[in-house]
Amino acid sequence: MATRDVKELERIARMIRADIVQMIGVGQKGHLGGSCSIADVVTALYFSKMRHHPANPTWPERDRFLLSKGHAALVQYAALAECGYFPKEELKNVKRCGSMLQGHPDLRSTPGVEANTGSLGQGLSIACGIAAGLRIDGLTSRVYCVIGDGELAEGQIWEASMAAAAFKLDNLVTILDRNKLQAMGRIVDRFDTNPLHDKWRAFGWHVVEVNGHDMAAILETLDQVDQVKGKPKMIIAHTIKGAGISFAENRVEFHNSSLDAAQYEAACTQLGAESVPPVERTNN
Repeated sequence: MATRDVKELERIARMIRADIVQMIGVGQKGHLGGSCSIADVVTALYFSKMRHHPANPTWPERDRFLLSKGHAALVQYAALAECGYFPKEELKNVKRCGSMLQGHPDLRSTPGVEANTGSLGQGLSIACGIAAGLRIDGLTSRVYCVIGDGELAEGQIWEASMAAAAFKLDNLVTILDRNKLQAMGRIVDRFDTNPLHDKWRAFGWHVVEVNGHDMAAILETLDQVDQVKGKPKMIIAHTIKGAGISFAENRVEFHNSSLDAAQYEAACTQLGAESVPPVERTNN
């Protein structure tokens, strides 16, 4: 059920981070850093902002969520499970052969997933198409698309951004997870796409920035962009890779990493889930 209680949303965000850690477990690689960096925004969307119906995932009037940076699927799986799209027990089966929870979001397998994503750069194009289709159908639903700052090196992102502005897709809200790190290091050292605010504004978007770990500010910003008409909206969320897990914060090596037993226990303790045993997987 939707809530505006900031403390409750912060509690849910911690729970989602705990789910992420438990899905990775011990000795198995998983995208910890980028899943945790966007966990607060994802929590605000699923548990406060978006109109959606876990018992009826294809409800026509629902808002749509697309995780363009699909390698961070663990954060979406945790949110979907906590919302009730499927039993939380399914999280133990992540990345197992035949599981409904694969390494990247798959709309054919997972209730609540709107598009297959993870081929970086493509999610925003899909979001544009969905937003245009909703408008043609006369629906007031919104489309929320999360992209990564490393993903901005993909040219298709900028083609989609021009199309969104040209077609005045004001039912499209894109959130940029600006954690400043990609798989191999700092973005500024590899493919510097700054200045981000000025670029998106020049491409015809309404642009705002927010602390991506300040729940009250996230909610206020999501409400604020609702008032903007005639333009797609870009929220640049300033985040910390690995947020909520002290030893992983701002550490590029936790982009796609395994945890040893001590790290697993430390992360669970910090997130209030120390009693949950690690997931054991034989298939990846």
